[in-house]
Amino acid sequence: MANPFDEQKPIPGVKHIIAISSGKGGVGKSTLSTHLAMALKARGLKVGLLDADIYGPSIPRMMGTMNHKPELINNLLSPIEAGGVQTLSMGNLVEEDLAVVWRGPMLFKAMNQFLFEVDWKDLDILLVDLPPGTGDVQLSLAQKIPLRGVICVTTPQNVALADVKKSIDMFRRVNIPILGLVENMAYMQIPGSGEKLQLYPKGDLQNFIEKENIQKIGEIPMNPEIGRNCEIGLPLTFKADAETNKPFMDIAERVYALIY
Repeated sequence: MANPFDEQKPIPGVKHIIAISSGKGGVGKSTLSTHLAMALKARGLKVGLLDADIYGPSIPRMMGTMNHKPELINNLLSPIEAGGVQTLSMGNLVEEDLAVVWRGPMLFKAMNQFLFEVDWKDLDILLVDLPPGTGDVQLSLAQKIPLRGVICVTTPQNVALADVKKSIDMFRRVNIPILGLVENMAYMQIPGSGEKLQLYPKGDLQNFIEKENIQKIGEIPMNPEIGRNCEIGLPLTFKADAETNKPFMDIAERVYALIY
């Protein structure tokens, strides 16, 4: 019987492919994907960001490309550049308030086009922002392309960690390395005091990653500025505020070390 993973082939113009996953919605995958792309670009890499959430794309709003449409040149889609990062999303092809009502075959066709019919230009890293769950998109990526690994995102509480565990289990079953885990909305720093306020109950995250030998590569605080800037399409790493950017720059440095 043929091994479906023998179908893997590299994406033209891309050296390394890293997926951002959680299994859970609302934990900040797209926020991390956006800011990590900008931080890696600031690190000196050529970076692309592919929004693989076909049904609920967020990257165009966060990257400020909502009104931009990709050109089709020589039967290849041209990525949309934002802040020096090459991006592409279903949100650049359909209006934000219109639902994508597709069954599996149409989804697979769109994913195949996003992977192999895009003119990515000499990327060091392509980040792939995954949808929630452990379904067709995740398995299709694992089968079709040589993922360098996966970065998992969670919030502190067990209700989020439960789905992240499922995502990690799925990727391990298909032999995709888990590069590390990022704890988002880990705390809020009280202005002027430096005290860290725990907004969510700390669950079993630390015990879990120690047991599973997973590296924690970053903590991102709850910061209203992050949300505001994502709403207006201006990621923090466009700006010069080094202290605010530091959690993302630290994660980028660790990702760089893991890849290179």
